[in-house]
Amino acid sequence: MSRDGVLQAGGATASGPALVGMGEALRLVESRTPAELRRRGVALLGDRQGLPWVRCLALDASGRWLGDDDDRPRLACDDFRHPYAHAIRRGERLALGLGEARSRLDHEAFQEAVAGLPAAWRLVVQPLRARDGQREWLGVLALAGPAAELEPLLASADFQAFETLWCHLWAWQIRQRDERQHQALLRDSLAKLNDGARRRGLSERLGQDIRGGSPAIRALRDQLVRAAETHLAVLLQGETGTGKDLVARGIHEVSSRAEGPFMAINCAAIPESLLESELFGHARGAFSGADRAREGLLGQADGGTLFLDEIGDMPLALQAKLLRVLESGRYRPLGASEERRVDLRLVAATHQPLHRRIREGAFRADLYYRLGQFPLALPALRERREDIPELALAFIADFCRREGREDIGLGRAALRALGERDYPGNVRELKNLIDYACAMTRDGEDIVPEALPPAGLPREPDEAAGAEAAPLRGASEEVADLRRALRDYEATLIRQRLDRFDGNRSLAAESLGLPKRTLAHKCRQLQLDTP
Repeated sequence: MSRDGVLQAGGATASGPALVGMGEALRLVESRTPAELRRRGVALLGDRQGLPWVRCLALDASGRWLGDDDDRPRLACDDFRHPYAHAIRRGERLALGLGEARSRLDHEAFQEAVAGLPAAWRLVVQPLRARDGQREWLGVLALAGPAAELEPLLASADFQAFETLWCHLWAWQIRQRDERQHQALLRDSLAKLNDGARRRGLSERLGQDIRGGSPAIRALRDQLVRAAETHLAVLLQGETGTGKDLVARGIHEVSSRAEGPFMAINCAAIPESLLESELFGHARGAFSGADRAREGLLGQADGGTLFLDEIGDMPLALQAKLLRVLESGRYRPLGASEERRVDLRLVAATHQPLHRRIREGAFRADLYYRLGQFPLALPALRERREDIPELALAFIADFCRREGREDIGLGRAALRALGERDYPGNVRELKNLIDYACAMTRDGEDIVPEALPPAGLPREPDEAAGAEAAPLRGASEEVADLRRALRDYEATLIRQRLDRFDGNRSLAAESLGLPKRTLAHKCRQLQLDTP
Protein backbone atom coordinates (compact mmCIF):
# COMPACT_ATOMS: atom_id res chain seq x y z
CA MET A 1 0.00 0.00 0.00
CA SER A 2 2.82 2.42 0.72
CA ARG A 3 5.04 4.11 -1.83
CA ASP A 4 8.19 2.24 -0.70
CA GLY A 5 6.50 -1.00 0.32
CA VAL A 6 7.68 -1.02 3.92
CA LEU A 7 4.32 -2.01 5.37
CA GLN A 8 2.96 -3.63 2.24
CA ALA A 9 3.54 -7.36 1.71
CA GLY A 10 4.85 -8.11 -1.76
CA GLY A 11 3.92 -11.03 -3.96
CA ALA A 12 5.94 -14.09 -4.92
CA THR A 13 8.84 -13.67 -7.34
CA ALA A 14 10.66 -16.09 -9.52
CA SER A 15 13.26 -16.64 -6.82
CA GLY A 16 10.71 -17.25 -4.04
CA PRO A 17 8.29 -15.37 -1.80
CA ALA A 18 9.23 -11.83 -0.76
CA LEU A 19 9.68 -11.05 2.97
CA VAL A 20 9.02 -7.31 2.82
CA GLY A 21 9.21 -5.38 6.12
CA MET A 22 10.81 -8.11 8.21
CA GLY A 23 13.79 -5.89 9.02
CA GLU A 24 11.52 -3.17 10.42
CA ALA A 25 9.52 -5.75 12.36
CA LEU A 26 12.77 -7.01 13.87
CA ARG A 27 13.67 -3.48 14.94
CA LEU A 28 10.38 -3.28 16.80
CA VAL A 29 10.97 -6.65 18.46
CA GLU A 30 14.46 -5.60 19.57
CA SER A 31 13.16 -2.53 21.42
CA ARG A 32 14.28 -2.74 25.05
CA THR A 33 11.69 -0.47 26.67
CA PRO A 34 8.15 0.69 25.91
CA ALA A 35 9.47 4.20 25.25
CA GLU A 36 12.00 2.90 22.70
CA LEU A 37 9.26 0.79 21.08
CA ARG A 38 7.02 3.84 20.74
CA ARG A 39 9.81 5.93 19.21
CA ARG A 40 10.61 3.25 16.64
CA GLY A 41 6.93 2.81 15.75
CA VAL A 42 6.45 6.54 15.27
CA ALA A 43 9.64 6.70 13.17
CA LEU A 44 8.40 3.83 11.02
CA LEU A 45 5.13 5.60 10.28
CA GLY A 46 6.67 9.04 9.86
CA ASP A 47 10.17 8.73 8.41
CA ARG A 48 9.72 5.49 6.49
CA GLN A 49 6.01 5.62 5.63
CA GLY A 50 6.04 9.32 4.84
CA LEU A 51 3.23 10.45 7.11
CA PRO A 52 3.69 14.17 7.82
CA TRP A 53 2.44 14.21 11.48
CA VAL A 54 2.50 11.24 13.88
CA ARG A 55 2.13 11.29 17.62
CA CYS A 56 1.86 8.50 20.22
CA LEU A 57 0.58 9.13 23.75
CA ALA A 58 0.91 6.49 26.48
CA LEU A 59 -1.36 5.95 29.46
CA ASP A 60 0.35 6.20 32.84
CA ALA A 61 0.08 3.51 35.50
CA SER A 62 -3.03 5.12 37.01
CA GLY A 63 -4.89 5.09 33.69
CA ARG A 64 -5.88 8.74 34.18
CA TRP A 65 -3.22 10.60 32.18
CA LEU A 66 -1.84 10.53 28.64
CA GLY A 67 1.66 11.71 27.84
CA ASP A 68 4.32 11.38 25.17
CA ASP A 69 8.04 10.71 25.50
CA ASP A 70 9.07 14.31 24.83
CA ASP A 71 8.09 15.65 28.27
CA ARG A 72 5.18 17.65 26.92
CA PRO A 73 2.33 18.45 29.37
CA ARG A 74 0.21 15.44 30.29
CA LEU A 75 -3.40 15.30 29.17
CA ALA A 76 -6.21 14.11 31.44
CA CYS A 77 -8.28 11.25 30.03
CA ASP A 78 -11.50 12.83 31.33
CA ASP A 79 -10.82 16.24 29.74
CA PHE A 80 -12.93 16.22 26.59
CA ARG A 81 -11.47 19.44 25.27
CA HIS A 82 -8.95 17.29 23.34
CA PRO A 83 -9.76 14.47 20.89
CA TYR A 84 -7.74 11.77 22.69
CA ALA A 85 -10.20 11.65 25.59
CA HIS A 86 -13.09 11.12 23.12
CA ALA A 87 -11.27 8.23 21.42
CA ILE A 88 -10.46 6.57 24.76
CA ARG A 89 -14.04 6.97 26.00
CA ARG A 90 -15.59 5.58 22.79
CA GLY A 91 -13.01 2.83 22.44
CA GLU A 92 -12.88 3.21 18.67
CA ARG A 93 -11.17 5.23 15.99
CA LEU A 94 -11.99 8.94 15.84
CA ALA A 95 -11.59 10.79 12.50
CA LEU A 96 -12.33 14.44 11.79
CA GLY A 97 -10.99 17.37 9.81
CA LEU A 98 -8.34 19.52 11.42
CA GLY A 99 -10.42 22.64 10.82
CA GLU A 100 -13.34 21.06 12.65
CA ALA A 101 -11.06 19.87 15.45
CA ARG A 102 -9.66 23.39 15.95
CA SER A 103 -13.13 24.92 16.19
CA ARG A 104 -14.66 22.26 18.48
CA LEU A 105 -11.75 21.32 20.74
CA ASP A 106 -10.12 24.18 22.62
CA HIS A 107 -7.54 22.39 24.76
CA GLU A 108 -4.46 24.63 24.82
CA ALA A 109 -1.88 21.83 24.54
CA PHE A 110 -3.78 20.17 21.69
CA GLN A 111 -4.21 23.46 19.83
CA GLU A 112 -0.48 24.14 20.21
CA ALA A 113 0.40 20.67 18.89
CA VAL A 114 -1.62 21.02 15.67
CA ALA A 115 -0.94 24.72 15.09
CA GLY A 116 0.43 25.30 11.60
CA LEU A 117 -1.03 22.10 10.10
CA PRO A 118 -3.28 22.66 7.08
CA ALA A 119 -6.97 22.86 7.99
CA ALA A 120 -7.80 20.58 5.03
CA TRP A 121 -5.86 17.68 6.54
CA ARG A 122 -7.55 14.79 8.21
CA LEU A 123 -6.91 13.94 11.92
CA VAL A 124 -7.22 10.30 12.97
CA VAL A 125 -6.94 9.17 16.61
CA GLN A 126 -6.59 5.42 17.06
CA PRO A 127 -7.01 4.05 20.64
CA LEU A 128 -4.42 1.36 21.35
CA ARG A 129 -4.94 -1.66 23.56
CA ALA A 130 -3.54 -5.16 23.86
CA ARG A 131 -5.11 -7.61 21.43
CA ASP A 132 -4.92 -10.68 23.68
CA GLY A 133 -7.25 -11.75 26.46
CA GLN A 134 -6.23 -9.07 28.97
CA ARG A 135 -7.04 -6.22 26.58
CA GLU A 136 -5.42 -3.52 28.77
CA TRP A 137 -5.37 0.03 27.45
CA LEU A 138 -1.98 1.27 26.26
CA GLY A 139 -2.53 4.75 24.82
CA VAL A 140 -3.50 6.46 21.57
CA LEU A 141 -1.93 6.92 18.13
CA ALA A 142 -2.66 10.24 16.41
CA LEU A 143 -2.06 10.73 12.63
CA ALA A 144 -2.58 13.84 10.52
CA GLY A 145 -2.23 14.25 6.80
CA PRO A 146 -4.11 14.40 3.52
CA ALA A 147 -7.15 12.11 3.50
CA ALA A 148 -5.93 10.53 0.24
CA GLU A 149 -2.87 9.19 2.06
CA LEU A 150 -4.38 8.31 5.42
CA GLU A 151 -7.51 6.42 4.41
CA PRO A 152 -5.84 3.75 2.18
CA LEU A 153 -3.11 3.18 4.78
CA LEU A 154 -5.53 2.75 7.69
CA ALA A 155 -7.69 0.37 5.66
CA SER A 156 -4.77 -1.87 4.64
CA ALA A 157 -4.05 -5.28 6.16
CA ASP A 158 -0.42 -4.18 6.54
CA PHE A 159 -1.41 -1.41 8.97
CA GLN A 160 -3.59 -3.81 10.93
CA ALA A 161 -0.64 -6.21 11.21
CA PHE A 162 1.66 -3.36 12.27
CA GLU A 163 -0.79 -2.18 14.94
CA THR A 164 -1.29 -5.73 16.24
CA LEU A 165 2.46 -6.39 16.48
CA TRP A 166 3.13 -2.98 18.01
CA CYS A 167 0.45 -3.35 20.71
CA HIS A 168 1.43 -6.95 21.40
CA LEU A 169 5.08 -5.96 22.02
CA TRP A 170 4.04 -2.90 24.02
CA ALA A 171 1.75 -4.90 26.34
CA TRP A 172 4.36 -7.65 26.71
CA GLN A 173 7.04 -5.16 27.73
CA ILE A 174 4.74 -3.51 30.27
CA ARG A 175 3.89 -6.90 31.77
CA GLN A 176 7.57 -7.84 31.89
CA ARG A 177 8.39 -4.55 33.59
CA ASP A 178 5.56 -4.99 36.10
CA GLU A 179 6.70 -8.55 36.78
CA ARG A 180 10.27 -7.37 37.36
CA GLN A 181 9.03 -4.68 39.73
CA HIS A 182 6.88 -7.23 41.54
CA GLN A 183 9.81 -9.62 41.86
CA ALA A 184 12.02 -6.79 43.09
CA LEU A 185 9.44 -5.89 45.74
CA LEU A 186 9.24 -9.52 46.81
CA ARG A 187 13.03 -9.75 47.03
CA ASP A 188 13.17 -6.51 48.98
CA SER A 189 10.46 -7.71 51.39
CA LEU A 190 12.23 -11.06 51.82
CA ALA A 191 15.55 -9.30 52.37
CA LYS A 192 13.98 -7.09 55.04
CA LEU A 193 12.45 -10.13 56.73
CA ASN A 194 15.76 -11.97 56.63
CA ASP A 195 17.61 -8.87 57.78
CA GLY A 196 15.19 -8.42 60.67
CA ALA A 197 15.55 -12.08 61.66
CA ARG A 198 19.33 -11.81 61.43
CA ARG A 199 19.37 -8.72 63.62
CA ARG A 200 17.06 -10.32 66.16
CA GLY A 201 19.36 -13.33 66.25
CA LEU A 202 22.40 -11.13 66.84
CA SER A 203 20.57 -9.18 69.53
CA GLU A 204 19.64 -12.44 71.29
CA ARG A 205 23.25 -13.55 71.00
CA LEU A 206 24.36 -10.33 72.68
CA GLY A 207 21.84 -11.04 75.44
CA GLN A 208 23.99 -13.95 76.62
CA ASP A 209 26.52 -11.46 78.00
CA ILE A 210 24.66 -8.14 78.04
CA ARG A 211 21.80 -9.40 80.16
CA GLY A 212 18.43 -7.91 80.83
CA GLY A 213 14.97 -7.64 79.33
CA SER A 214 14.18 -4.02 80.16
CA PRO A 215 13.28 -1.66 77.31
CA ALA A 216 16.50 0.29 77.91
CA ILE A 217 18.80 -2.73 77.57
CA ARG A 218 16.86 -4.20 74.62
CA ALA A 219 17.18 -0.87 72.80
CA LEU A 220 20.90 -0.84 73.59
CA ARG A 221 21.41 -4.33 72.13
CA ASP A 222 19.55 -3.31 68.96
CA GLN A 223 21.80 -0.25 68.66
CA LEU A 224 24.87 -2.43 69.11
CA VAL A 225 23.80 -4.59 66.17
CA ARG A 226 23.33 -1.48 64.03
CA ALA A 227 26.72 -0.16 65.07
CA ALA A 228 28.35 -3.51 64.31
CA GLU A 229 27.01 -3.38 60.75
CA THR A 230 29.06 -0.26 60.06
CA HIS A 231 32.77 0.56 60.15
CA LEU A 232 32.18 3.73 62.17
CA ALA A 233 34.05 4.58 65.35
CA VAL A 234 31.86 3.98 68.39
CA LEU A 235 31.90 6.14 71.52
CA LEU A 236 30.44 4.52 74.65
CA GLN A 237 29.39 6.94 77.36
CA GLY A 238 27.97 5.96 80.69
CA GLU A 239 28.58 5.86 84.40
CA THR A 240 31.27 3.67 85.88
CA GLY A 241 30.29 0.04 86.20
CA THR A 242 27.70 0.02 83.39
CA GLY A 243 29.58 -2.64 81.41
CA LYS A 244 31.33 -0.65 78.73
CA ASP A 245 33.92 -3.41 78.28
CA LEU A 246 31.19 -6.02 77.65
CA VAL A 247 29.49 -3.71 75.16
CA ALA A 248 32.74 -3.09 73.27
CA ARG A 249 33.45 -6.81 73.02
CA GLY A 250 29.83 -7.45 71.99
CA ILE A 251 30.14 -4.99 69.07
CA HIS A 252 33.28 -6.81 67.95
CA GLU A 253 31.77 -10.29 68.19
CA VAL A 254 28.70 -9.53 66.04
CA SER A 255 30.57 -7.45 63.45
CA SER A 256 32.31 -8.50 60.25
CA ARG A 257 35.59 -8.22 62.17
CA ALA A 258 34.66 -10.98 64.62
CA GLU A 259 37.40 -13.27 63.25
CA GLY A 260 40.00 -10.56 63.84
CA PRO A 261 41.69 -9.65 67.14
CA PHE A 262 40.04 -7.68 69.95
CA MET A 263 42.57 -5.57 71.84
CA ALA A 264 41.70 -3.43 74.87
CA ILE A 265 43.57 -0.95 77.05
CA ASN A 266 42.55 1.30 79.95
CA CYS A 267 44.06 4.71 79.29
CA ALA A 268 43.76 5.69 82.97
CA ALA A 269 45.56 2.62 84.30
CA ILE A 270 48.84 3.09 82.44
CA PRO A 271 51.34 5.88 83.21
CA GLU A 272 51.46 8.62 80.60
CA SER A 273 55.10 7.83 79.79
CA LEU A 274 54.22 4.24 78.83
CA LEU A 275 50.83 4.72 77.17
CA GLU A 276 52.23 5.85 73.80
CA SER A 277 54.54 2.83 73.61
CA GLU A 278 51.66 0.52 74.53
CA LEU A 279 49.53 1.90 71.71
CA PHE A 280 52.06 2.55 68.94
CA GLY A 281 54.79 0.07 69.81
CA HIS A 282 58.48 0.91 69.46
CA ALA A 283 61.54 0.05 67.46
CA ARG A 284 64.65 -1.44 69.01
CA GLY A 285 66.70 1.24 70.72
CA ALA A 286 63.85 3.78 70.66
CA PHE A 287 64.52 4.58 74.32
CA SER A 288 66.53 3.31 77.25
CA GLY A 289 65.63 -0.32 77.91
CA ALA A 290 64.11 -0.96 74.46
CA ASP A 291 66.43 -3.87 73.68
CA ARG A 292 64.03 -5.30 71.13
CA ALA A 293 61.22 -4.06 68.90
CA ARG A 294 57.69 -4.38 70.22
CA GLU A 295 54.42 -4.17 68.33
CA GLY A 296 51.84 -1.93 69.92
CA LEU A 297 48.13 -2.47 70.31
CA LEU A 298 47.40 -0.61 67.06
CA GLY A 299 49.38 -3.17 65.08
CA GLN A 300 48.03 -6.09 67.08
CA ALA A 301 44.43 -4.94 66.43
CA ASP A 302 44.91 -4.79 62.63
CA GLY A 303 41.85 -6.36 61.00
CA GLY A 304 39.92 -6.29 64.26
CA THR A 305 38.80 -3.94 67.00
CA LEU A 306 40.72 -1.70 69.41
CA PHE A 307 38.93 -0.73 72.63
CA LEU A 308 40.25 2.35 74.43
CA ASP A 309 38.64 2.55 77.85
CA GLU A 310 38.67 5.82 79.80
CA ILE A 311 39.63 7.76 76.67
CA GLY A 312 38.99 10.98 78.60
CA ASP A 313 42.24 10.42 80.53
CA MET A 314 44.42 10.22 77.42
CA PRO A 315 47.11 12.95 77.34
CA LEU A 316 46.57 15.75 74.82
CA ALA A 317 49.76 15.03 72.86
CA LEU A 318 48.70 11.43 72.38
CA GLN A 319 45.20 12.52 71.39
CA ALA A 320 46.65 14.35 68.38
CA LYS A 321 48.53 11.23 67.26
CA LEU A 322 45.44 9.05 67.69
CA LEU A 323 43.40 11.48 65.60
CA ARG A 324 45.89 11.17 62.75
CA VAL A 325 45.64 7.39 62.89
CA LEU A 326 41.86 7.58 62.63
CA GLU A 327 41.98 10.00 59.70
CA SER A 328 44.80 8.45 57.67
CA GLY A 329 44.94 4.82 58.79
CA ARG A 330 48.69 5.23 59.33
CA TYR A 331 50.91 5.32 62.41
CA ARG A 332 54.60 5.31 63.26
CA PRO A 333 56.00 3.23 66.17
CA LEU A 334 58.32 5.08 68.51
CA GLY A 335 61.81 5.29 67.01
CA ALA A 336 60.71 3.77 63.67
CA SER A 337 61.68 5.37 60.36
CA GLU A 338 58.66 4.24 58.34
CA GLU A 339 54.94 4.50 58.81
CA ARG A 340 52.67 1.47 58.90
CA ARG A 341 49.11 1.02 57.71
CA VAL A 342 46.40 -0.29 60.00
CA ASP A 343 42.79 -1.28 59.41
CA LEU A 344 40.76 -1.43 62.57
CA ARG A 345 37.55 -0.28 64.18
CA LEU A 346 37.95 1.91 67.23
CA VAL A 347 35.60 1.67 70.19
CA ALA A 348 36.24 4.25 72.89
CA ALA A 349 34.61 4.59 76.29
CA THR A 350 34.49 7.11 79.08
CA HIS A 351 32.47 7.87 82.19
CA GLN A 352 33.59 11.49 82.11
CA PRO A 353 31.55 14.29 80.49
CA LEU A 354 33.80 14.98 77.52
CA HIS A 355 32.10 18.29 76.75
CA ARG A 356 33.36 19.57 80.10
CA ARG A 357 36.83 18.17 79.41
CA ILE A 358 36.83 20.03 76.08
CA ARG A 359 35.91 23.31 77.79
CA GLU A 360 38.69 22.73 80.30
CA GLY A 361 41.16 22.24 77.45
CA ALA A 362 41.86 18.64 78.48
CA PHE A 363 40.31 16.96 75.44
CA ARG A 364 40.44 17.77 71.72
CA ALA A 365 37.12 18.69 70.16
CA ASP A 366 38.14 17.31 66.74
CA LEU A 367 38.99 13.93 68.29
CA TYR A 368 35.68 13.91 70.14
CA TYR A 369 33.71 14.36 66.93
CA ARG A 370 35.84 11.73 65.15
CA LEU A 371 35.31 9.23 67.96
CA GLY A 372 31.59 9.94 68.17
CA GLN A 373 30.60 8.79 64.70
CA PHE A 374 28.24 6.30 66.38
CA PRO A 375 27.62 7.47 69.96
CA LEU A 376 26.00 5.07 72.42
CA ALA A 377 24.75 5.91 75.91
CA LEU A 378 24.76 3.01 78.36
CA PRO A 379 21.87 3.08 80.84
CA ALA A 380 22.60 3.18 84.57
CA LEU A 381 21.28 0.31 86.69
CA ARG A 382 18.73 2.62 88.35
CA GLU A 383 17.21 3.15 84.89
CA ARG A 384 16.58 -0.58 84.49
CA ARG A 385 15.86 -1.92 87.95
CA GLU A 386 13.64 -4.63 86.46
CA ASP A 387 16.87 -6.31 85.28
CA ILE A 388 18.23 -6.73 88.83
CA PRO A 389 16.68 -10.21 89.43
CA GLU A 390 18.09 -11.64 86.18
CA LEU A 391 21.50 -10.07 86.77
CA ALA A 392 21.61 -11.26 90.38
CA LEU A 393 20.80 -14.87 89.45
CA ALA A 394 23.40 -14.79 86.68
CA PHE A 395 26.05 -13.50 89.11
CA ILE A 396 25.14 -16.22 91.64
CA ALA A 397 25.53 -18.90 88.96
CA ASP A 398 28.84 -17.38 87.89
CA PHE A 399 30.11 -17.33 91.48
CA CYS A 400 29.18 -20.97 92.08
CA ARG A 401 30.84 -22.04 88.85
CA ARG A 402 33.97 -20.00 89.53
CA GLU A 403 34.33 -21.07 93.16
CA GLY A 404 33.19 -24.68 92.72
CA ARG A 405 30.24 -24.18 95.08
CA GLU A 406 26.89 -25.93 95.15
CA ASP A 407 23.75 -24.10 94.11
CA ILE A 408 22.91 -20.98 96.11
CA GLY A 409 19.44 -19.47 95.97
CA LEU A 410 18.16 -15.92 96.30
CA GLY A 411 15.43 -15.26 98.82
CA ARG A 412 12.57 -12.85 98.16
CA ALA A 413 13.53 -10.61 101.04
CA ALA A 414 17.12 -10.35 99.76
CA LEU A 415 15.88 -9.67 96.25
CA ARG A 416 13.62 -6.94 97.57
CA ALA A 417 16.54 -5.44 99.48
CA LEU A 418 18.67 -5.46 96.33
CA GLY A 419 15.92 -3.66 94.42
CA GLU A 420 15.74 -0.91 97.03
CA ARG A 421 19.45 -0.05 96.98
CA ASP A 422 21.17 2.76 95.19
CA TYR A 423 23.91 1.65 92.82
CA PRO A 424 26.48 4.39 92.18
CA GLY A 425 28.74 1.59 90.92
CA ASN A 426 25.94 0.17 88.74
CA VAL A 427 26.21 -3.45 87.52
CA ARG A 428 29.76 -3.84 88.83
CA GLU A 429 28.58 -2.88 92.30
CA LEU A 430 25.69 -5.36 92.10
CA LYS A 431 28.14 -8.11 91.13
CA ASN A 432 30.37 -7.30 94.09
CA LEU A 433 27.36 -7.41 96.45
CA ILE A 434 26.31 -10.81 95.11
CA ASP A 435 29.84 -12.22 95.36
CA TYR A 436 30.03 -11.08 98.99
CA ALA A 437 26.58 -12.47 99.80
CA CYS A 438 27.42 -15.82 98.17
CA ALA A 439 30.60 -16.04 100.21
CA MET A 440 28.49 -15.46 103.35
CA THR A 441 25.88 -18.11 102.40
CA ARG A 442 26.17 -21.89 102.86
CA ASP A 443 25.74 -24.24 99.91
CA GLY A 444 22.12 -25.11 99.17
CA GLU A 445 20.74 -22.13 101.12
CA ASP A 446 19.16 -18.90 99.94
CA ILE A 447 20.81 -15.52 100.28
CA VAL A 448 19.07 -13.51 103.02
CA PRO A 449 19.23 -9.75 103.61
CA GLU A 450 21.63 -10.23 106.49
CA ALA A 451 24.18 -11.75 104.12
CA LEU A 452 24.35 -8.55 102.09
CA PRO A 453 26.98 -5.98 103.08
CA PRO A 454 25.53 -2.85 104.69
CA ALA A 455 24.41 -0.21 102.28
CA GLY A 456 26.93 2.61 101.99
CA LEU A 457 24.57 5.46 102.82
CA PRO A 458 26.16 8.79 101.87
CA ARG A 459 26.75 11.12 104.76
CA GLU A 460 25.68 14.73 104.83
CA PRO A 461 28.34 17.09 103.42
CA ASP A 462 28.94 18.79 106.78
CA GLU A 463 29.25 15.45 108.54
CA ALA A 464 31.62 14.09 105.90
CA ALA A 465 33.73 17.20 106.00
CA GLY A 466 33.88 17.03 109.76
CA ALA A 467 34.91 13.36 109.72
CA GLU A 468 37.60 13.92 107.12
CA ALA A 469 38.96 16.96 108.95
CA ALA A 470 39.16 15.06 112.24
CA PRO A 471 42.88 14.20 111.92
CA LEU A 472 43.72 17.91 112.02
CA ARG A 473 41.56 18.84 115.02
CA GLY A 474 43.61 19.27 118.13
CA ALA A 475 46.81 18.84 116.18
CA SER A 476 47.01 22.15 114.36
CA GLU A 477 48.90 23.73 117.22
CA GLU A 478 51.61 21.06 117.02
CA VAL A 479 52.30 21.26 113.24
CA ALA A 480 56.01 21.84 112.74
CA ASP A 481 56.31 20.67 109.09
CA LEU A 482 53.52 21.99 106.87
CA ARG A 483 54.46 19.87 103.86
CA ARG A 484 54.50 16.70 105.97
CA ALA A 485 51.17 17.62 107.57
CA LEU A 486 49.52 18.20 104.17
CA ARG A 487 50.93 14.91 102.87
CA ASP A 488 49.54 13.05 105.90
CA TYR A 489 46.16 14.71 105.54
CA GLU A 490 46.02 13.89 101.80
CA ALA A 491 46.89 10.26 102.55
CA THR A 492 44.22 10.05 105.26
CA LEU A 493 41.58 11.61 103.04
CA ILE A 494 42.31 9.29 100.10
CA ARG A 495 42.34 6.25 102.40
CA GLN A 496 38.94 7.24 103.84
CA ARG A 497 37.46 7.64 100.36
CA LEU A 498 38.81 4.26 99.28
CA ASP A 499 37.31 2.69 102.43
CA ARG A 500 33.97 4.34 101.69
CA PHE A 501 33.86 2.89 98.18
CA ASP A 502 35.24 -0.56 99.12
CA GLY A 503 38.53 0.10 97.35
CA ASN A 504 36.89 1.21 94.08
CA ARG A 505 39.38 3.76 92.74
CA SER A 506 37.08 4.99 89.97
CA LEU A 507 34.40 6.03 92.47
CA ALA A 508 36.95 7.43 94.91
CA ALA A 509 38.63 9.49 92.17
CA GLU A 510 35.28 10.76 90.91
CA SER A 511 34.22 11.80 94.44
CA LEU A 512 37.47 13.76 94.81
CA GLY A 513 37.26 15.35 91.36
CA LEU A 514 40.44 13.63 90.19
CA PRO A 515 41.25 11.57 87.08
CA LYS A 516 41.69 7.94 87.98
CA ARG A 517 45.28 8.02 86.71
CA THR A 518 46.09 10.91 89.07
CA LEU A 519 44.62 9.06 92.02
CA ALA A 520 46.66 5.96 91.12
CA HIS A 521 49.81 8.09 90.99
CA LYS A 522 49.05 9.61 94.43
CA CYS A 523 48.41 6.15 95.90
CA ARG A 524 51.88 5.06 94.77
CA GLN A 525 53.46 8.30 95.91
CA LEU A 526 51.83 8.13 99.35
CA GLN A 527 52.52 4.37 99.58
CA LEU A 528 48.81 3.59 99.95
CA ASP A 529 49.19 0.51 97.73
CA THR A 530 51.20 -1.28 100.41
CA PRO A 531 49.32 -2.87 103.32
